[in-house]
Amino acid sequence: MRNEHDGPGPLDPPNDGARSSKVPAVTLGFWIVKILATTLGETGGDTVSMSWLGETTPEAGASGLNGYLVGTLIFGALLAVLVAVQVRARRFHPWLYWATIIASTTAGTTLADFADRSLGIGYPGGSLLLLALVLGSLAWWKASVGTVDVNKIVTPRAELFYWLTITFSQTLGTALGDWFADGIEGWSGGLISDYAGGAMVFGAGLAVLALLYLGTRVSRVALFWAAFILTRPLGATVGDLFDKPLDKGGLDISRPLASAVLAGLIVLLIVVLPQRAGSHPGRSEAVG
Repeated sequence: MRNEHDGPGPLDPPNDGARSSKVPAVTLGFWIVKILATTLGETGGDTVSMSWLGETTPEAGASGLNGYLVGTLIFGALLAVLVAVQVRARRFHPWLYWATIIASTTAGTTLADFADRSLGIGYPGGSLLLLALVLGSLAWWKASVGTVDVNKIVTPRAELFYWLTITFSQTLGTALGDWFADGIEGWSGGLISDYAGGAMVFGAGLAVLALLYLGTRVSRVALFWAAFILTRPLGATVGDLFDKPLDKGGLDISRPLASAVLAGLIVLLIVVLPQRAGSHPGRSEAVG
Protein backbone atom coordinates (compact mmCIF):
# COMPACT_ATOMS: atom_id res chain seq x y z
CA MET A 1 0.00 0.00 0.00
CA ARG A 2 1.08 3.55 -0.72
CA ASN A 3 0.95 6.29 1.89
CA GLU A 4 0.89 10.04 1.51
CA HIS A 5 4.70 10.20 1.58
CA ASP A 6 5.15 7.91 -1.40
CA GLY A 7 4.10 10.56 -3.92
CA PRO A 8 1.64 10.08 -6.77
CA GLY A 9 1.23 6.71 -8.42
CA PRO A 10 1.74 6.16 -12.16
CA LEU A 11 -1.92 6.74 -12.95
CA ASP A 12 -2.55 9.55 -10.46
CA PRO A 13 -3.21 13.05 -11.82
CA PRO A 14 -0.18 15.33 -11.65
CA ASN A 15 -0.19 17.84 -8.82
CA ASP A 16 2.16 20.41 -10.36
CA GLY A 17 -0.63 22.44 -11.93
CA ALA A 18 0.08 21.28 -15.48
CA ARG A 19 -1.23 18.13 -17.13
CA SER A 20 1.03 16.17 -19.43
CA SER A 21 -0.03 15.77 -23.04
CA LYS A 22 -1.29 12.23 -23.57
CA VAL A 23 -1.79 12.32 -27.33
CA PRO A 24 1.14 11.74 -29.70
CA ALA A 25 2.79 14.35 -31.84
CA VAL A 26 1.11 14.51 -35.24
CA THR A 27 3.92 13.34 -37.52
CA LEU A 28 4.16 11.24 -40.67
CA GLY A 29 4.70 8.22 -38.43
CA PHE A 30 1.47 9.02 -36.59
CA TRP A 31 -0.50 8.91 -39.84
CA ILE A 32 1.14 5.66 -40.99
CA VAL A 33 0.25 3.90 -37.74
CA LYS A 34 -3.23 5.46 -37.81
CA ILE A 35 -3.96 4.09 -41.30
CA LEU A 36 -2.73 0.63 -40.29
CA ALA A 37 -4.86 0.82 -37.14
CA THR A 38 -7.98 1.72 -39.12
CA THR A 39 -7.34 -1.14 -41.53
CA LEU A 40 -6.92 -3.49 -38.55
CA GLY A 41 -10.17 -2.11 -37.17
CA GLU A 42 -11.96 -3.18 -40.34
CA THR A 43 -10.46 -6.68 -40.55
CA GLY A 44 -10.60 -7.21 -36.78
CA GLY A 45 -14.19 -6.01 -36.47
CA ASP A 46 -15.25 -8.19 -39.41
CA THR A 47 -13.41 -11.16 -37.91
CA VAL A 48 -15.53 -11.00 -34.77
CA SER A 49 -18.89 -9.88 -36.16
CA MET A 50 -18.83 -11.81 -39.45
CA SER A 51 -16.34 -14.69 -39.30
CA TRP A 52 -16.82 -15.75 -35.66
CA LEU A 53 -20.35 -14.59 -34.83
CA GLY A 54 -21.73 -14.82 -38.36
CA GLU A 55 -22.71 -12.00 -40.73
CA THR A 56 -26.32 -11.05 -40.13
CA THR A 57 -28.90 -8.99 -41.98
CA PRO A 58 -32.53 -7.96 -41.43
CA GLU A 59 -33.57 -10.83 -43.71
CA ALA A 60 -32.21 -13.26 -41.12
CA GLY A 61 -34.93 -12.23 -38.68
CA ALA A 62 -34.38 -11.39 -35.01
CA SER A 63 -31.15 -13.38 -34.96
CA GLY A 64 -29.85 -10.99 -37.59
CA LEU A 65 -29.01 -8.48 -34.88
CA ASN A 66 -26.63 -10.78 -33.03
CA GLY A 67 -23.40 -10.60 -35.03
CA TYR A 68 -22.90 -6.85 -35.33
CA LEU A 69 -24.65 -6.06 -32.04
CA VAL A 70 -22.59 -8.48 -29.96
CA GLY A 71 -19.42 -7.29 -31.69
CA THR A 72 -20.34 -3.69 -30.88
CA LEU A 73 -20.97 -4.56 -27.23
CA ILE A 74 -17.64 -6.38 -26.96
CA PHE A 75 -15.55 -3.65 -28.54
CA GLY A 76 -17.60 -0.87 -26.95
CA ALA A 77 -16.93 -2.28 -23.47
CA LEU A 78 -13.23 -2.63 -24.25
CA LEU A 79 -13.14 0.93 -25.56
CA ALA A 80 -14.84 2.30 -22.42
CA VAL A 81 -12.27 0.59 -20.20
CA LEU A 82 -9.31 1.82 -22.25
CA VAL A 83 -10.62 5.39 -22.42
CA ALA A 84 -11.06 5.40 -18.63
CA VAL A 85 -7.47 4.23 -18.17
CA GLN A 86 -6.20 6.70 -20.78
CA VAL A 87 -7.93 9.64 -19.10
CA ARG A 88 -6.65 8.52 -15.70
CA ALA A 89 -3.05 8.13 -16.88
CA ARG A 90 -0.57 10.83 -15.86
CA ARG A 91 1.49 10.83 -19.06
CA PHE A 92 1.59 9.63 -22.64
CA HIS A 93 1.82 5.84 -23.01
CA PRO A 94 2.16 4.81 -26.68
CA TRP A 95 0.84 1.28 -26.17
CA LEU A 96 -2.18 2.50 -24.24
CA TYR A 97 -2.94 5.27 -26.74
CA TRP A 98 -2.78 3.03 -29.81
CA ALA A 99 -4.71 0.23 -28.09
CA THR A 100 -7.48 2.77 -27.46
CA ILE A 101 -7.37 3.93 -31.09
CA ILE A 102 -7.67 0.33 -32.30
CA ALA A 103 -10.57 -0.30 -29.91
CA SER A 104 -12.33 2.80 -31.22
CA THR A 105 -11.89 1.77 -34.84
CA THR A 106 -13.06 -1.84 -34.28
CA ALA A 107 -16.05 -0.56 -32.32
CA GLY A 108 -16.69 1.90 -35.15
CA THR A 109 -16.63 -0.94 -37.68
CA THR A 110 -19.18 -3.10 -35.90
CA LEU A 111 -21.38 -0.14 -34.92
CA ALA A 112 -21.51 1.21 -38.48
CA ASP A 113 -22.28 -2.26 -39.84
CA PHE A 114 -25.00 -2.73 -37.22
CA ALA A 115 -26.66 0.56 -38.17
CA ASP A 116 -26.21 0.21 -41.95
CA ARG A 117 -27.06 -3.47 -42.35
CA SER A 118 -28.81 -4.97 -39.33
CA LEU A 119 -31.04 -1.96 -38.61
CA GLY A 120 -31.48 -1.28 -42.32
CA ILE A 121 -30.65 2.44 -42.15
CA GLY A 122 -28.51 2.03 -45.24
CA TYR A 123 -25.22 3.63 -46.20
CA PRO A 124 -26.51 7.14 -47.03
CA GLY A 125 -28.64 7.37 -43.90
CA GLY A 126 -25.92 5.95 -41.66
CA SER A 127 -23.27 8.26 -43.11
CA LEU A 128 -25.43 11.37 -42.72
CA LEU A 129 -26.40 10.44 -39.15
CA LEU A 130 -22.78 9.85 -38.17
CA LEU A 131 -21.62 13.05 -39.87
CA ALA A 132 -24.16 14.92 -37.75
CA LEU A 133 -22.80 13.19 -34.63
CA VAL A 134 -19.20 14.13 -35.48
CA LEU A 135 -20.11 17.76 -36.15
CA GLY A 136 -22.28 17.85 -33.04
CA SER A 137 -19.48 16.43 -30.90
CA LEU A 138 -17.01 18.99 -32.24
CA ALA A 139 -19.48 21.84 -31.65
CA TRP A 140 -20.20 20.65 -28.10
CA TRP A 141 -16.48 20.29 -27.43
CA LYS A 142 -15.76 23.79 -28.78
CA ALA A 143 -18.59 25.30 -26.73
CA SER A 144 -17.50 23.54 -23.53
CA VAL A 145 -13.72 23.91 -23.76
CA GLY A 146 -13.17 26.75 -26.24
CA THR A 147 -11.08 24.82 -28.78
CA VAL A 148 -10.93 21.46 -30.56
CA ASP A 149 -7.16 21.68 -31.11
CA VAL A 150 -5.60 18.35 -30.15
CA ASN A 151 -2.51 20.21 -28.93
CA LYS A 152 -4.62 21.94 -26.28
CA ILE A 153 -6.16 19.01 -24.44
CA VAL A 154 -5.47 20.17 -20.89
CA THR A 155 -8.38 18.72 -18.89
CA PRO A 156 -10.11 15.35 -18.49
CA ARG A 157 -13.25 16.90 -20.01
CA ALA A 158 -11.37 17.86 -23.18
CA GLU A 159 -9.85 14.38 -23.35
CA LEU A 160 -13.27 12.75 -23.08
CA PHE A 161 -14.51 14.95 -25.93
CA TYR A 162 -11.41 13.92 -27.91
CA TRP A 163 -12.22 10.22 -27.58
CA LEU A 164 -15.94 10.72 -28.19
CA THR A 165 -15.21 12.61 -31.41
CA ILE A 166 -12.64 10.03 -32.48
CA THR A 167 -15.12 7.19 -31.99
CA PHE A 168 -17.82 8.99 -34.00
CA SER A 169 -15.28 9.80 -36.73
CA GLN A 170 -14.11 6.17 -36.89
CA THR A 171 -17.72 5.01 -37.24
CA LEU A 172 -18.44 7.65 -39.89
CA GLY A 173 -15.35 6.59 -41.81
CA THR A 174 -16.49 2.96 -41.83
CA ALA A 175 -19.91 3.94 -43.17
CA LEU A 176 -18.37 6.18 -45.86
CA GLY A 177 -15.92 3.50 -46.96
CA ASP A 178 -18.62 0.83 -47.18
CA TRP A 179 -21.02 3.20 -48.95
CA PHE A 180 -18.41 4.09 -51.53
CA ALA A 181 -17.20 0.55 -52.22
CA ASP A 182 -20.30 -1.57 -51.55
CA GLY A 183 -23.15 0.86 -52.07
CA ILE A 184 -22.11 2.23 -55.47
CA GLU A 185 -21.64 -1.09 -57.20
CA GLY A 186 -19.67 -0.96 -60.44
CA TRP A 187 -18.77 2.73 -60.12
CA SER A 188 -15.15 2.00 -61.13
CA GLY A 189 -16.27 0.74 -64.52
CA GLY A 190 -14.74 -2.69 -64.05
CA LEU A 191 -11.17 -1.48 -64.66
CA ILE A 192 -10.31 -2.00 -61.00
CA SER A 193 -12.20 -3.43 -58.06
CA ASP A 194 -14.50 -1.08 -56.20
CA TYR A 195 -12.46 -1.62 -53.02
CA ALA A 196 -9.17 -0.74 -54.71
CA GLY A 197 -10.87 2.22 -56.39
CA GLY A 198 -12.28 3.42 -53.09
CA ALA A 199 -8.84 3.20 -51.48
CA MET A 200 -7.39 5.26 -54.35
CA VAL A 201 -10.06 7.94 -54.01
CA PHE A 202 -9.66 8.30 -50.24
CA GLY A 203 -5.88 8.20 -50.60
CA ALA A 204 -6.11 11.01 -53.15
CA GLY A 205 -8.27 12.95 -50.70
CA LEU A 206 -5.56 12.64 -48.05
CA ALA A 207 -2.97 13.79 -50.59
CA VAL A 208 -5.03 16.91 -51.28
CA LEU A 209 -5.20 17.63 -47.54
CA ALA A 210 -1.41 17.21 -47.32
CA LEU A 211 -0.94 19.73 -50.14
CA LEU A 212 -3.26 22.17 -48.38
CA TYR A 213 -1.23 21.72 -45.21
CA LEU A 214 2.08 22.32 -46.96
CA GLY A 215 1.05 25.10 -49.31
CA THR A 216 -1.76 27.09 -47.69
CA ARG A 217 -2.74 28.67 -44.40
CA VAL A 218 -5.96 26.67 -44.04
CA SER A 219 -6.79 25.95 -40.40
CA ARG A 220 -4.54 23.18 -39.11
CA VAL A 221 -7.27 22.05 -36.73
CA ALA A 222 -9.76 21.64 -39.59
CA LEU A 223 -7.19 19.80 -41.72
CA PHE A 224 -6.35 17.44 -38.84
CA TRP A 225 -9.95 16.39 -38.29
CA ALA A 226 -10.61 16.10 -42.03
CA ALA A 227 -7.56 13.84 -42.37
CA PHE A 228 -8.49 11.86 -39.26
CA ILE A 229 -11.93 11.13 -40.72
CA LEU A 230 -10.58 10.28 -44.20
CA THR A 231 -8.03 7.77 -42.90
CA ARG A 232 -10.91 5.62 -41.66
CA PRO A 233 -12.66 4.99 -45.01
CA LEU A 234 -9.22 4.44 -46.51
CA GLY A 235 -8.62 1.74 -43.91
CA ALA A 236 -12.12 0.35 -44.44
CA THR A 237 -11.70 -0.05 -48.18
CA VAL A 238 -8.19 -1.50 -47.87
CA GLY A 239 -9.42 -3.92 -45.21
CA ASP A 240 -12.31 -4.98 -47.44
CA LEU A 241 -9.92 -5.35 -50.36
CA PHE A 242 -7.89 -7.81 -48.28
CA ASP A 243 -10.69 -10.02 -46.96
CA LYS A 244 -13.63 -9.87 -49.40
CA PRO A 245 -14.14 -12.84 -51.77
CA LEU A 246 -12.55 -12.78 -55.20
CA ASP A 247 -15.94 -12.61 -56.94
CA LYS A 248 -16.68 -9.38 -55.04
CA GLY A 249 -13.40 -7.70 -55.98
CA GLY A 250 -11.41 -8.66 -52.88
CA LEU A 251 -8.24 -10.71 -52.42
CA ASP A 252 -9.96 -13.32 -50.21
CA ILE A 253 -7.26 -13.22 -47.54
CA SER A 254 -8.23 -14.78 -44.20
CA ARG A 255 -9.58 -12.06 -41.89
CA PRO A 256 -7.76 -13.41 -38.79
CA LEU A 257 -4.53 -13.69 -40.79
CA ALA A 258 -4.84 -10.17 -42.20
CA SER A 259 -5.61 -8.86 -38.69
CA ALA A 260 -2.57 -10.64 -37.22
CA VAL A 261 -0.24 -9.25 -39.91
CA LEU A 262 -1.58 -5.72 -39.44
CA ALA A 263 -1.24 -5.97 -35.66
CA GLY A 264 2.35 -7.15 -36.08
CA LEU A 265 3.17 -4.19 -38.34
CA ILE A 266 1.65 -1.76 -35.83
CA VAL A 267 3.69 -3.25 -32.98
CA LEU A 268 6.85 -3.03 -35.09
CA LEU A 269 6.25 0.61 -36.03
CA ILE A 270 5.48 1.63 -32.44
CA VAL A 271 8.80 0.09 -31.42
CA VAL A 272 10.80 1.53 -34.34
CA LEU A 273 9.26 4.97 -34.85
CA PRO A 274 9.81 7.72 -32.26
CA GLN A 275 6.80 7.91 -29.97
CA ARG A 276 6.53 11.18 -28.10
CA ALA A 277 3.75 13.27 -26.70
CA GLY A 278 2.52 16.21 -28.72
CA SER A 279 3.13 19.84 -27.82
CA HIS A 280 1.33 21.08 -24.76
CA PRO A 281 0.67 24.73 -23.90
CA GLY A 282 0.89 24.20 -20.15
CA ARG A 283 4.31 22.56 -20.23
CA SER A 284 6.38 25.62 -21.11
CA GLU A 285 4.40 27.71 -18.62
CA ALA A 286 5.11 25.19 -15.87
CA VAL A 287 8.81 25.08 -16.72
CA GLY A 288 9.04 28.85 -16.87
